[in-house]
Amino acid sequence: MNDGKDIIILGAGVIGVTSAYYLARAGHRVTVIDRQPGPGLETSYANGGQISASHAVPWAMPSTLPKIIKWLGRADAPLKIRLRADPALLAWCVRFLANCTSGRAAVNMERMLRIALYSRQALAEIECETAMDYQQRSCGILHIYGDPSEYKQACLQAGQLSDIGLENHPLDGFGCVHVEPALASARNRGLLVGGIHTPGDGSGDAHMFTAQLADIAAGLGVEFIYDSPIRRLIDDGGRIAGVETETEIRRGDAYVVALASYSPLLLRPLGIRLPIIPAKGYSVTLPLTADTVAPTVSLIQDEKKLVYSRLGQRLRVAGTADLTGYDLSIDDRRARMVLDAALELFPGAGNSAEPEFWAGLRPKTPDSVPVIGPTRYDNLFLNTGHGTLGWTMACGSGRFIADMISGKTPKIDMLGLGIERFK
Repeated sequence: MNDGKDIIILGAGVIGVTSAYYLARAGHRVTVIDRQPGPGLETSYANGGQISASHAVPWAMPSTLPKIIKWLGRADAPLKIRLRADPALLAWCVRFLANCTSGRAAVNMERMLRIALYSRQALAEIECETAMDYQQRSCGILHIYGDPSEYKQACLQAGQLSDIGLENHPLDGFGCVHVEPALASARNRGLLVGGIHTPGDGSGDAHMFTAQLADIAAGLGVEFIYDSPIRRLIDDGGRIAGVETETEIRRGDAYVVALASYSPLLLRPLGIRLPIIPAKGYSVTLPLTADTVAPTVSLIQDEKKLVYSRLGQRLRVAGTADLTGYDLSIDDRRARMVLDAALELFPGAGNSAEPEFWAGLRPKTPDSVPVIGPTRYDNLFLNTGHGTLGWTMACGSGRFIADMISGKTPKIDMLGLGIERFK
């Protein structure tokens, strides 16, 4: 421990906590600072709950632009954009459009899958080492489709993912029902034509995982400072000299920014332009009863951009993306759109009279690849921008950044994961 560094991590979500865990295991003295009263209380709190390497498909695809045009002005669209004179949003959109080519999409897909598969392996190792219970299920994820043309396109993407290392299996409607019997009604009503099953994926409660891992990290010596809003990083000409909170200045040897959608706001005064925008997503959590007809296998309803995860005696349904800035208010119409879609697919799913609605901001880069690695400040590192795959990529990202700070070569290729790709 005497050879370790003093590391300060900004953010106690699933990304910050996994980073703290791996850094502490590497022999560093770690402090985590967060404005919330506990770990995992923002984007990690009530997300879709899926560990989904199969979802490593970037937003920016050639097929995306026609869909966005079709969705404009529709109240029930999976993507809602509030156009405004925001230079950061406009710059992000330009970069996004530049990534909407077949070539760029293939590159970005490989980068996303690289970290997702590594992370899936790292999570399995943590499970073996800690015997954690976070209501996890390991029976795969089934992407489902009701539109034959969407299913055909999805099979092409599944083939691309298979070519770069992801095991998946296209299924017809009967095959989908074999994997998840609760889909029988949807198939009988013409809502299901086929699907793609990824057996290595899974699900679990990200908030439960984050809270338990924070306890384990604390046992390794990690100090957690909650209820402590961060004001600024102190620039000392090529190095960060400290972090100022509302009550004190903390100093360390190195700093990790893991603040999700809020990372660009902290970094902007340092002249670091991080192309991340907040994408608000909604979730609905339904309590399950004895006569519930709800899925056991985690599902992704790609056409409506919704995910379904059974978490103990609850069904979590999450999705949509609202590009409306840092507004965390719950639009009742948008939230109920998620609920209505779930009840259309599974009319007997849970107690719909007692839904729990939630909204969180997901940090989206224009290429859908996270930003992990160093900055031009030699003691400032980034672990942010994971978009909808923060839970999927958390353990691998935390291990990756810990190896980097410890002077070790990460176990996966670093190419294309850092901020330098945006220069």
